[in-house]
Amino acid sequence: MTYETVFSAINMSVLPAWFLLIFLPRLGLTKQIVHSGFYPLLLGVFYLSALVWSISSGVTGGEANFTSISGITAIFQSPLGVLVGWSHYLVFDLFVGAWIGRDSARRGMPHLAVAPCQFFTFLLGPFGLLAYLLLRMALRKGGLSLDETPA
Repeated sequence: MTYETVFSAINMSVLPAWFLLIFLPRLGLTKQIVHSGFYPLLLGVFYLSALVWSISSGVTGGEANFTSISGITAIFQSPLGVLVGWSHYLVFDLFVGAWIGRDSARRGMPHLAVAPCQFFTFLLGPFGLLAYLLLRMALRKGGLSLDETPA
């Protein structure tokens, strides 16, 4: 299996979850799959496996580290390093998108207003979260606080 095939597979693996979050947020299947530990577990196992493989095989080289920009660049100079980083983004963006779904439902926010924020979380991660927090502020549904209790 090539790196490109693995990259495509992990990208495709999150599409059903994002589809459910954005288009069918109240479906029981969405709760069972997306709001459970299924995706963090699935992508987490892949992430950990790729990370251990990358470190143990020396693919990233001796200069790879998290303390400098050159160290981070060294991590991403190999396809395996890119897969590790990309799976990291995928799992966290999906986690945030699912949190937005749960949080907005708790706060009684209209899903049509929230769905674009989830879409932007899917594509642009932190920008989608920022858009959601600003939407909460605009709708007076909790603003920038990440407290679980609706204001």
